Amino acid sequence: MAAIEILTTESEQVRETWQARALCRDGTGSATPLFFSEELQDIAAAKAFCQECPVKGQCLDAATERREPWGVWGGELFANGKILARKRRRGRPPKVAPAEPADPIAAARSA
Repeated sequence: MAAIEILTTESEQVRETWQARALCRDGTGSATPLFFSEELQDIAAAKAFCQECPVKGQCLDAATERREPWGVWGGELFANGKILARKRRRGRPPKVAPAEPADPIAAARSA
């Protein structure tokens, strides 16, 4: 039984180690609304924020393993435990799809 407890403790320490290095973990929780927003501009900003994070891959792997119900994790948008390629605006889609910007992050910043 002691071996199981040691393994659990070691895996928890590894998890805490990478989570402590995450750029979004500033200790205040001020970025939380950005990562769980429904607004397209906020989602793009959260994804851009993740691009520079040193633990982006570990965060994405952990969120995939947990089947995270929603939010931006490791630079990807999750909904119902799956990664969404992109999110569309609420409501009925337009009859003619608008042209997509070449750089969605720059478009989100200018909006």
